Amino acid sequence: MKPAEWAARHRSGPLDVVVTGLPSDAHTWNLVFIQLLLEDLGHKVVNLGPCVPEDEIVESCCKFQPDLLVVSSVNGHGFNDARPLIGAIRSRWELAGLPAVIGGKLGVGGDDQAEQAGELMAAGFDAVFQEGVGLAVFESFVGSLTGAASPALADPAPADSALASAGPAPRRTSRAGALTGKAKR
Repeated sequence: MKPAEWAARHRSGPLDVVVTGLPSDAHTWNLVFIQLLLEDLGHKVVNLGPCVPEDEIVESCCKFQPDLLVVSSVNGHGFNDARPLIGAIRSRWELAGLPAVIGGKLGVGGDDQAEQAGELMAAGFDAVFQEGVGLAVFESFVGSLTGAASPALADPAPADSALASAGPAPRRTSRAGALTGKAKR
């Protein structure tokens, strides 16, 4: 298969997932949490770790040809680091169809979460999962990539959540949630 065919292929089994932190984020616990969550869901995970340079993330995605890229940030600088990263990902033809999501504490100002989510979606992320929302929406998003049932997508805003209104993704419908590792299921 050619890489371009991989990006568009339909999946019915476990996903190959790359999990990564951003260049300015030295936190590891969130990445380990996400790795363990995805592995518990039956997926295969390559965890690139914290403080990963943008070009290393791009080259790793080209090398591993994952079914999903998960970017997590907890230092509050995710919004600034993520825009150039997704631009670099989307500029590579072999990664053009790669589902890419980001989540966690993406900024330090809490009032502009919806605006930040919208900007990240417009830049090329398929979903933005904001700090403080349960993991059910993230799990449903991942399930939708495998064809598994996704009940949380039918009801994306549980009463106790603070979902950001990000608008539709350029490649698929997505919802906001949390990828900080602190959220309850």
